Amino acid sequence: MDRRTFLSGITVMTAGAATACSQESGRTGSAPAAPAINRRQTRRLRMVTTWPTGFPGLGTAAERIAQFVTKMSGGALEVKVYGAGEIVGAFEVFDAVSNGVADMYHAAEYYWQGRSPAFNFFCAVPLGMTAHEIISWVEYGGGQELWENLSGQFGLIAFQAGNTGHQMGGWFKREINTLQDFRGLRMRIPGLGGAVLRELGGAAVALSGGEIYPSLQSGAIDATEWVGPWNDLAFGFYREAPYYYGPGFHEPGSALALGLNREVWDSLPVDQQTIIRTACRAANNQSLAEFTYNNGLALHTLITDHGVQLREFSPDIWCEIGRISETVVADTATADPISRAVFDSYRQTRRLGRDWANVSEAPYYRNRELVLGR
Repeated sequence: MDRRTFLSGITVMTAGAATACSQESGRTGSAPAAPAINRRQTRRLRMVTTWPTGFPGLGTAAERIAQFVTKMSGGALEVKVYGAGEIVGAFEVFDAVSNGVADMYHAAEYYWQGRSPAFNFFCAVPLGMTAHEIISWVEYGGGQELWENLSGQFGLIAFQAGNTGHQMGGWFKREINTLQDFRGLRMRIPGLGGAVLRELGGAAVALSGGEIYPSLQSGAIDATEWVGPWNDLAFGFYREAPYYYGPGFHEPGSALALGLNREVWDSLPVDQQTIIRTACRAANNQSLAEFTYNNGLALHTLITDHGVQLREFSPDIWCEIGRISETVVADTATADPISRAVFDSYRQTRRLGRDWANVSEAPYYRNRELVLGR
């Protein structure tokens, strides 16, 4: 069976058959019209993900997209979701879809920085955009077009398909009071955040979600970032690393992505392409709402039920992290022309977002706390 046939998985249901006409003696009967043939075609698509099956927020975002696509297409498209390791490993989904082993993936684009550093910008970069800012850049600031140019080099096309909102700085087995405390620290942290940690003297370790807790437990790592209170509570990191630092400098609003094999995408009719785009937008909105609400609930549980100790990096640490972050992020622009174009576009939109946030969200949050207190 060739790849195109395997991927399309076309099932055709045919009903009806021609009925023979009978002729009675001495009477001529006219042949009845053949009944209409009812045909329904279902195209089955396989989605591989970097998340554990059914994992709250991340795994369920992928499953929600599959449900949206199937329902909105009236069953003409049927998406089957496979968690990390079911078909390919978590970090192998990019190649699996690019090579046609699967049709689509759900993942965080910074996992592909080895292919191009520009992929980081379509998930999160240190001191980068918040969730609503990156959504605005991709949808209205030219980000989607740049993303398609980048992904197209690998036989893919990708869309925003979820957002975790602001992520926490991470779980640490010991307090981080000075810059010296980062030296020798072994921390699970992906993307450009890992490059910043290395500049601080630490060791960035790449681990998929399911590998983090055992690594903390065994002492293979001293700290980890993951997402935020909701997902972090589910993994139980508080049992191994009691100090919870926030906010995260590395992922201020992490976008998730649905990537599709470009040949598969181009083979779909326009209405089905529109359904997939719409499903991604719906999942993006619902994901951010879900994370925002559940993070508040989970944070309360972590503090009141598990005695988690909240910490914040000192101003001195923040200043050094900021200085390094700007250099690390700017270095991506030297990789190639498309990385330069992505960096320039992202930086321009971040500047506009900062100008607006400085007269809207930032003073509002500050003054709300003055009025409401703790």
